[in-house]
Amino acid sequence: MKKSKIIYRLLPALLLFISVAFNGFGAGPEKQQYYEIKIYRIADKTQESKVDAYLRDAYLPALHRAGIPVAGVFKPVEADTAFGKLIYVFVPFKTIDQFLQLPGLLEKDKVYTEAGKSFVDAAYDNPPYKRYESILLKAFMNMPEFAAPKFLTAPGEKIYELRSYESATEAKAVKKIEMFNQGGEIELFKSLGFNAAFFAEVLTGCHMPNLMYMITFADMKSHDDHWNAFKDSDGWKKLSGMDEYKNTVSKANPYLLHPTSYSDF
Repeated sequence: MKKSKIIYRLLPALLLFISVAFNGFGAGPEKQQYYEIKIYRIADKTQESKVDAYLRDAYLPALHRAGIPVAGVFKPVEADTAFGKLIYVFVPFKTIDQFLQLPGLLEKDKVYTEAGKSFVDAAYDNPPYKRYESILLKAFMNMPEFAAPKFLTAPGEKIYELRSYESATEAKAVKKIEMFNQGGEIELFKSLGFNAAFFAEVLTGCHMPNLMYMITFADMKSHDDHWNAFKDSDGWKKLSGMDEYKNTVSKANPYLLHPTSYSDF
């Protein structure tokens, strides 16, 4: 048996082991969802259109048939240096089993395999993307399920901010997650109307230990107004001044995104 096939068959068991091993890292009720964020790195407009066509015509419809009614596709805002270079895909799963079973369901979905054939089986010397990264996350216990935002503005006006908070050590990462859950940071975001889509710990990724969350806005003005209110709020001043939560974030990475026209939210 080829090495690649052995790795493929072992991957579900490996991911399940990782999930169980990390359950103590911000663990909570079983109803906590799991999320995957895929980040496609593209070289040019040709690759961008190929990824768009695959996601729009093959992947998202297949997710819907597999019992995942809502998934998101996003691109960096025009002012970002990553504009035209990255495509983000967010998929929420009810359970870790649903995540692990998805590849098998896609393989058996004849509509998907036909619609996605030119993408999945692209020629080695004409690939549809440069590389992609996959991040597996588990929802925080104080926001255990994904919430799709609803705005009336056009996709090109909406601002969805994906944020990644890296910590210097695992202990500091645990304290930062505690700050969101027990410390009240999630409630502060809710009280100020940030329309959060999710808050989650990263189980596998390339910037660990870290957490990620997404907050959403009707437009850039709403984004700026909400953050100004957050920084000036008594709740944030009190929370950020607590000694137990100091130095819990070594690097904050905010990514401003627009949903694509075919994104489910």
